[in-house]
Amino acid sequence: MSENYNEESIVSLDWKDHIRLRPGMYIGKLGDGASHDDGIYVLLKETLDNSVDEFIMGFGKKIEITIKDQKVTVRDFGRGIPLGKVVDVVSKINTGAKYDSEVFKKTVGLNGVGSKAVNALSSYFKVQSVRDGKAKSAEFANGNLIAESKDDAVELRNGTIITFVPDETIFGNYHFITEYIENLLWNYSFLNTGLSIYFNGQKYYAENGLLDLLTKYISGANLVYPIIHINDSDFEFAMTHSQNQYGEEYYSFVNGTHTTQGGTHQAAFREAVVKTIREFYKKDFEASDIRSSIVAAISIKIQEPVFESQTKTKLGSQYMEPKGQTIRNYINDIVKKQLDDFLHKNSETAEALYRKILQSEKERKELANIKKIAKDSVKKASLYNKKLRDCRIHYCTNNERKLETTLFITEGDSASGSITKTRDVNTQAVFSLKGKPLNCYGMNKKVVYENEEFNLLQSALNIEEDLENLRYNNIVIATDADVDGMHIRLLLITFFLQFFPDLVKNGHLYILQTPLFRVRNKSKTFYCYSDTEKHEAMKELGAKPEITRFKGLGEISPDEFKHFIGPSMRLDPVILKSTSTIPDMLSFYMGKNTPDRQTFIIDNLRVELDFAESL
Repeated sequence: MSENYNEESIVSLDWKDHIRLRPGMYIGKLGDGASHDDGIYVLLKETLDNSVDEFIMGFGKKIEITIKDQKVTVRDFGRGIPLGKVVDVVSKINTGAKYDSEVFKKTVGLNGVGSKAVNALSSYFKVQSVRDGKAKSAEFANGNLIAESKDDAVELRNGTIITFVPDETIFGNYHFITEYIENLLWNYSFLNTGLSIYFNGQKYYAENGLLDLLTKYISGANLVYPIIHINDSDFEFAMTHSQNQYGEEYYSFVNGTHTTQGGTHQAAFREAVVKTIREFYKKDFEASDIRSSIVAAISIKIQEPVFESQTKTKLGSQYMEPKGQTIRNYINDIVKKQLDDFLHKNSETAEALYRKILQSEKERKELANIKKIAKDSVKKASLYNKKLRDCRIHYCTNNERKLETTLFITEGDSASGSITKTRDVNTQAVFSLKGKPLNCYGMNKKVVYENEEFNLLQSALNIEEDLENLRYNNIVIATDADVDGMHIRLLLITFFLQFFPDLVKNGHLYILQTPLFRVRNKSKTFYCYSDTEKHEAMKELGAKPEITRFKGLGEISPDEFKHFIGPSMRLDPVILKSTSTIPDMLSFYMGKNTPDRQTFIIDNLRVELDFAESL
């Protein structure tokens, strides 16, 4: 092969061609919209970041967003792009005002790439800027300029309007999920007090910053003590401990963007909380006992932040520029002073926190022996039972394909066998269940270690201590589309919500959709996921096609499975509605309120029957 390496092998790509050829470098994974970190949401976020940056700099208190079909429009009321640079800002790489730290201080957009990536990855893109009674616009297709207006006189408020349609040739048959967008917009609101965001007419606004965030996502009845809320210069945090939760839960932000993978600021906060509480109580508590069941939101504003990827999910900065102080020392000083003062002034909160730490310490000691037995069980199971068929790449690594890593949780050996033979061994792993999982609602964490299935599943995911070492980005429940399969699905969701809610909240849990029917003739085959799709396939194939109803995953051959777990895989995300808390939801669906649940099932079954009859 080496003799073919010559001058002709060296290729220089245009900016837009490079983005379209290597989109993962700019927006992470592509996806079809089923996952909260799919590319279409990154395009929206990159556009919104520029509008929010205007607000941060003191210009424009309102942002309007509309999404209809596949067209996205974002309108802010900031200063507007200088009219002579409208085309350059969205089509010339390394061009923008974010390099001037005096113009944009402590903002999210830094590299002058975001708007160009949105442009290059959209089949249609339009930018319009309004400044002082004049407007300039430009339209693009796949990054190519197709129309440009002159500086027209208008009677519009200053600001920028961006419209784009993500390119189907890159993102496939994508769709926007409203819940993902709502969560994104609420986070922007919590981090930018006074900013009003309108999405398809719905208003998102917060008055009390991170206090409002925790109040929205946590039921007050489940708090150990009232939320502690501190806002000190460029660092804000809100924290409490939950009664009915295990592990740690953090909502962390940098300059208004949600750093879902944490980073140096989150690590510094976790360390500072432990240090401060040890000194306050003058006891050398275990760090895990202090942080067990903690729920916290943190936000830091820093100049010229360094992220570990273009999608800005993890902060890598070590210093608070331009002061030169480390982020670790800066956060530690604030937490030490403010949290210590708060606990001294609020003795009831201090007492409640102390009792919670002692409770966690007691539970940890009770679990110690059980954990040892459980680990021995895991070793034996991994050697002899081979319940886990692992993959080569994992989410906790720095591999560029880590976002693709997936664990399929299957029902029995036949289904797991088919998936195992078909999967991508680099990124897809399979975990085989034996029978129905235990209904763990209302149980404490001992059951995770005492129950063999849960113990092995926890070990496979590598989430015993925390989620930082999670081995798979996507956890996919792959059960049969029958009553037993639905029951297993519900029991697994209960397990994750009860003991590892962050997996669900951070968008890691999915349901695999597999076809109910195969409709084919001698020349063509359709795999159909509903009666509607089946009827459409029958119409297209004409007279008397062969129709097969799949009763379970085990009936689908490995050759067919490659169509369902490859690039066109259909996944339904498990999304928590913002109006429900986890304890309330589990109590309703898994508790002892049988009459209420029966009414709910009957009402929803009636809706399904009415829909089916209308087809």
